Amino acid sequence: PIKKSVKTNGYADAKYTKKLWLPKFSLPITEVKYKDRLYGLKMFVLGLLFCILFIFIPVEIYSWLTQLPSTELLITKEVPTPTKILDRKGQLLYEIYIDKRYEPVELEKIPQYVIDATIAVEDDQFYNHIGFDLESTIRAAKATVFDGKLQGGSTITQQLVKNVLLTPDRTIIRKIKELVLSVLVETKYTKDQILELYLNNISYGGSAWGIQSASKKFFNKDVSMLSLAEASFLAGLPSAPSRYSQFYGNYDIVKQRQKFILDRMHQLGYISREDAFSAYNASLEFVEQQEYIRAPHFVAYVRDELERIYGRRYVELGGLKVTTSLDLDLHEKIQKIVSEEVAKNSRLLISNSAAVVLDSRTAQILAYVGSIDYFKKDWGSFDVIRAFRQPGSSIKPLTYALAFERGKTPATIINDSKITFNVVGQQPYTPRNYDNKYHGNVTLRTALANSYNIAAVKLANELGPDNIVRMGKEFGLSNWEVDDSYGLSVTLGGKEVKLLDHTNLYATFARSGVYKDVSSFLSIKDNRGYEVYNDSRDERSIVTEETAYLIWHILSDNSARIPAFGTNNSLTITGQRVAVKTGTTDNIRDNFTIGFTPTYTVGVWVGNNDNSPLHRSLASGLSGAAPIWNKIMSLVLDGKDNEDMVKPDGIITKYDEKCNRSEIFAKGGMIPESLCTDRSGAFGSNDGDD
Repeated sequence: PIKKSVKTNGYADAKYTKKLWLPKFSLPITEVKYKDRLYGLKMFVLGLLFCILFIFIPVEIYSWLTQLPSTELLITKEVPTPTKILDRKGQLLYEIYIDKRYEPVELEKIPQYVIDATIAVEDDQFYNHIGFDLESTIRAAKATVFDGKLQGGSTITQQLVKNVLLTPDRTIIRKIKELVLSVLVETKYTKDQILELYLNNISYGGSAWGIQSASKKFFNKDVSMLSLAEASFLAGLPSAPSRYSQFYGNYDIVKQRQKFILDRMHQLGYISREDAFSAYNASLEFVEQQEYIRAPHFVAYVRDELERIYGRRYVELGGLKVTTSLDLDLHEKIQKIVSEEVAKNSRLLISNSAAVVLDSRTAQILAYVGSIDYFKKDWGSFDVIRAFRQPGSSIKPLTYALAFERGKTPATIINDSKITFNVVGQQPYTPRNYDNKYHGNVTLRTALANSYNIAAVKLANELGPDNIVRMGKEFGLSNWEVDDSYGLSVTLGGKEVKLLDHTNLYATFARSGVYKDVSSFLSIKDNRGYEVYNDSRDERSIVTEETAYLIWHILSDNSARIPAFGTNNSLTITGQRVAVKTGTTDNIRDNFTIGFTPTYTVGVWVGNNDNSPLHRSLASGLSGAAPIWNKIMSLVLDGKDNEDMVKPDGIITKYDEKCNRSEIFAKGGMIPESLCTDRSGAFGSNDGDD
């Protein structure tokens, strides 16, 4: 400190400044005071850091560790509570519960190839790590943090801890707890004890909990009697039961999974190649399931969504009460329509169909028919609604919506004539119309309403295929990526879509251009009756309400599509104005019809699961999916008043008395002086709507 006897010349003696660890020369008094305060601040910061590092953090770590679940709970049997899945009216669709004949089995009674198959597919370093695999953990963390993709990197020990001791939330804190507990478990239990606990506490799907329960559920035999083929099948289930079980998914995928496991077992030296080959080709004799289930494809979809949000163990043990958006009565009527129509049209070489109904305003699923019969042998359980199929011309509204966003109008003229596109590194591309004719100068209204291919490809060339893909991604086509690989055929349906995503694309137009994620839930309550569902779906405007209105106006214009579809066709609903579009692939393997009102959106697909071609007559789009769509849309609109889309303030109408035609335009767009210049005779609309 500076003494009072400081010299009057304003400078302090060096002997006093020495106490402040300052240089030995005279300093102004003001600078001494500044250094004094700086020193005090340094001491405060150092003290604070000391408290944080050696008091606060250790106390917090100790508190956090004491709150971790006890590893003793791994050997405590839980009392399972069933999860009930209900339709919107409270009717039971399915009950998820753990097998009431739950029978833990000792490791010694489990065949070695069951153990080997599990280790091969889930954790081939099980006997070498201390609870977690550092390399896998780093790889998973990198994928999650830098790539934005959730990736598994869990060992058998981690999976055991996660399923039995922790909640299913996907957070960094939960992952840290999982890692710490895994190490603690490894120090308390032997590897064989951990493996035994895992095999008795892992879900194999449905009511199968533990390897013994799964063995009896799928093959009606004790685990000790399982064959290598059966063991390799069961080992593939825990990571995704709804995908790899023949009851919930595609049998081809089931066999692919089994082959992967057998190959891994061979690579790790557990079995010979001959054993792997023999097991893969062995017949799997599954026990017929007697579970009560309604709307099974929808239940499988809901279950996948629940497990994605809450985790499988919480879904299977948590006693949730799930009220879904499905209208079971409507769904079962539509299931009957789909099955009967396919049976009647076998001459068209159609063997399967799928249909989905959305509430246009909320994007909630009202009906979900994944195939003609879920229980049909071999392929009935395959869900076409979530399968990737080429949409054909039913994707064209996307291109026209982009054109309207760029300033074009329904009255814009485009020349429907022969053209060849030469792309470097590709064969020359010459699009053709389904009727093999050229239609000269036509308006965009006429081109879209009659689904002229050449006009659509010319438009796509002008707009740029990647821009169409980018808009499709915004509309919810989940598998579309802007990567310069699509080409002009994207406007004709050359890139696959899911029927569910595609139907919601049309529902987005019905919502005046506002996108919402599809939902299957109204309410989810835990076993104490508390609401745990938070409807926080994404909602965003993709196109203007004027563009959405133009699309609706054209697709609901029966007079505009007469040249291609004639009158009294399957796209017309008596007394109702409905926007609708068909789509058939060039090779006639997929046939779509999708349409909407402001309240309902209906999507229908027909075809064959094996992609075999349909009858040539389906090229017109008026047979196949269209009659099924007509019956379904007529059903949902039965007894309801006609509902026109609300016209935005930004839409104006121009009338040309010379040819008695009118057309609608978005304000600010280019409006032609005359509406009488279309040589096709189909310029504009004169249906009196405006």
